[in-house]
Amino acid sequence: MSILSWDDFEDDEPKQAAQAHQPAPVEPKKTTDSQVVSNAQHSSPNLAAAQPARTSTSRPTDSTDPLARASNTLETLDVAPGLEELEMGAQRVQVDDKAMINCRADLNQLVPFKYEWAWQKYLDGCANHWMPQEVNMNHDIALWKSENGLTEDERTIVMRSLGFFSTADSLVANNLVLAIYRHITNPECRQYILRQAFEEAIHTHAYQYCIESLGMDEGEVFNMYREVPSVARKAAWGLKYTQSLSDPTFKTGTPENDQILLRNLIAFYCVLEGIFFYCGFSQILSMGRRNKMNGVAEQFQYILRDESMHLNFGIDMINQIKIENPGLWTAEFQQEIIDMILEGTLLEIEYARDTMPRGVLGMNAAMMEEYLKFICNRRLSQLGLPEQFAGVNNPFQWMSEMMDLRKEKNFFETRVTDYQTGGALSW
Repeated sequence: MSILSWDDFEDDEPKQAAQAHQPAPVEPKKTTDSQVVSNAQHSSPNLAAAQPARTSTSRPTDSTDPLARASNTLETLDVAPGLEELEMGAQRVQVDDKAMINCRADLNQLVPFKYEWAWQKYLDGCANHWMPQEVNMNHDIALWKSENGLTEDERTIVMRSLGFFSTADSLVANNLVLAIYRHITNPECRQYILRQAFEEAIHTHAYQYCIESLGMDEGEVFNMYREVPSVARKAAWGLKYTQSLSDPTFKTGTPENDQILLRNLIAFYCVLEGIFFYCGFSQILSMGRRNKMNGVAEQFQYILRDESMHLNFGIDMINQIKIENPGLWTAEFQQEIIDMILEGTLLEIEYARDTMPRGVLGMNAAMMEEYLKFICNRRLSQLGLPEQFAGVNNPFQWMSEMMDLRKEKNFFETRVTDYQTGGALSW
């Protein structure tokens, strides 16, 4: 028996309500439209369920009056189908009834919360709301159009970053909506996932806003994930992990399928959002620290803060699934996850070398490689797995300051400003 899912109600074929055998038609009594609406409003669902063949006596069933047809349909409405799919039916949900996956409790009952951290992250995400058009791009436009405004290496970094991220956030959003959401069976976590999906849409909007403002070739930028090898390889790596989950026939509930879900969560939260984004983020934010492309950098700082919260939420969710389903976290599976995270790290190092063939913005490919190995160790540690790179340090300590969810530090002053809805960074 599967959990109740809106996917079960996607059949577009019209269904005709069952009708009892009708006696010869009689002249109907004249009834006003208001009486019909009143009858429909006071119709008892329980009575309707007990008498599914009962039809309206106020109008013939073949009436062309829309109100009559609506009234007749409501009088035969049966509320039992659907509820019977829920193990607990109409009972009130208790905290102990809830679970991260394969839960039988009613997903429509948000409270009581079992995972307070998930609800708090939803509230924090709402407090950090922003929109791209709030950011002034005039300085960036002038610098981009100036022949001597940016070096060719700097222009390559801006183009590649927008090219990869414009695709990557779309892939993440698709994975959330088409795959992850329907397999996570906790309502407060689902609430945050909905917020995250909206934020991914904002991020894609931001990249489009930057591309349009700077007058870039949109076809070139949006097709980098197919035409630039270092970008295409990262996109292809992420896509392979969502194919099984996006299959509408896929269901969790077996150890094999539960591991497929867990593998997907780790690929998207820990690698795609937790490693693949960090080279581009550090490059663009380094520009902002040098008073270059301030509008693009401001939006990337907002995006980095959002993505940091996505990452933390994903890791908490993954670790909770491990706690509730310890049989999934086998030694063999752990080694597979280590290999996955190492693959992602090597792909991002390859991307760094491609975008920085020479030193630029106070960084180079060797520094970025050490930074990415440091990030890789961090992701492994957060999942309770052994670090794989000994002796690496964080060469970009300033990046940690950018990830604070509630405050950000002005790059050129020591002032710290709170960020709330509609707020803007000061550069």
